Amino acid sequence: MAKKAEDVFRKTMTTQARAAAERRGKELVAEYATLQQLRKARQLTQAQLAQTLGKDQVAISQIEKRADMLLSTLRRYVEAMGGQLDLVIQFKDQKPVHLRGFGDDQA
Repeated sequence: MAKKAEDVFRKTMTTQARAAAERRGKELVAEYATLQQLRKARQLTQAQLAQTLGKDQVAISQIEKRADMLLSTLRRYVEAMGGQLDLVIQFKDQKPVHLRGFGDDQA
């Protein structure tokens, strides 16, 4: 069964860590505020991405409009653009932690 990232974060991160992650997320979003902008920056159309993912253009449009999605959906979307999705948690007192297995189809 798929797990929502929000549920995992609530169980595994302190309030302060989630707030820090939220701040960092906003910094990253400032670069590419939407998946649509990221796709366009990669010079891809919804139709091209849809073909790569084996979906129709409407499905890509719906993905780009979602406020919340499964990590596996986001991972497939990013990989279809030639990217790699990394989930990184940062704490002030240690090196960044790269989580594995979240968003994988096998998880």
